[in-house]
Amino acid sequence: MTPSPSDPAARAARDDALVAGFTALAVAVQVLESAVPMPLPGVKPGLANLVVLIVLLRHGLRLAAWVAALRVLVGSLALGTFLTPGFALSVAGASTSFGALALVHALGRGAVGPIGYSAASALAHMAGQLALAAVLLVPPAALAPLVPALLGFATATGVAGGIIARTVLSRTPPP
Repeated sequence: MTPSPSDPAARAARDDALVAGFTALAVAVQVLESAVPMPLPGVKPGLANLVVLIVLLRHGLRLAAWVAALRVLVGSLALGTFLTPGFALSVAGASTSFGALALVHALGRGAVGPIGYSAASALAHMAGQLALAAVLLVPPAALAPLVPALLGFATATGVAGGIIARTVLSRTPPP
């Protein structure tokens, strides 16, 4: 006898499988992305965060939160950055990014598309990392000249990521 989709145990098992699969995908993308040379240290296109965005838009906030948190933890273990300054920056970026996604989801559901979500997420991610870097790692005066370029890069990658997410969502069936 096949369990009903409304069965809590079946739903929990399905959700666990979704979180595991999407986390594995996000970590794989994060590891690949870390190998791509970028103009500034720590600056990346944020493709692993697109997995979180797609999970949010397809499966909701709770599953996206799990994927976001596990991606940072497992990704840092895979890359050997756990408990380093890079890990702290990753946590700060992921936390502020997810906060922006949750806020847009709560306030703009239906009015904001994947591009808007992604741009807000990317800008929040960069802002979170810059804030932590200014507090712990680099004097704010040394960061200030980089802020416009970094926020511009975040905006561009956020928009590009949103286009990718929109394309993926339009070409895959809803659950």
